[in-house]
Amino acid sequence: QGKAKKARKIAQQRFAQMKKMISQSDPRIKEEKRALPKKKKREDPHEIKVREVPQASTALFFQYNTQLGPPYHILIDTNFVNFSIKYKLDIIQNMMDCLYAKCIAYITDCVVGELEKLGQKYRVALKIIKDPRFERLTCLHKGTYADDCLVQRVMQHKCYIVATCDRDLKRRIRKIPGVPIMYISQHRY
Repeated sequence: QGKAKKARKIAQQRFAQMKKMISQSDPRIKEEKRALPKKKKREDPHEIKVREVPQASTALFFQYNTQLGPPYHILIDTNFVNFSIKYKLDIIQNMMDCLYAKCIAYITDCVVGELEKLGQKYRVALKIIKDPRFERLTCLHKGTYADDCLVQRVMQHKCYIVATCDRDLKRRIRKIPGVPIMYISQHRY
């Protein structure tokens, strides 16, 4: 019985390997159920070709972003605030030291919402953010996911520098042309 059982098992495995799906345009299927074979349309050489390309920002007319200039407008992410506290860095003072110009720090409602959700452990970050030197930007969308909010703002207005230490957010912002990223490296901006 053992040999018969093994032989049956091997036969089933071979059948499973051989079993394949028949395509809808196969001639073995009845004509009324058969799908028509796909034919490529020949391109007319005289027809005008239309390409859809996303409209580029007028700020990027030259090689660099013309909307960037002092005073710099900087959008701050949640983890940037947390890293500045961890390394004991004054956010606005270090931004000015980094860029050698006046900086206006902006905090969106989403970033504040994220910090409030993180709880009691991040109360120092919340206290720092509520400083009057930081300007608040109101969000009109639902939810408190700051990464999407920051990317959306930067896509609409190319006048911001994004301050973040988040790898995923940096990767997303690098795909948007003309948007600089500020991050903390070796205990400095």
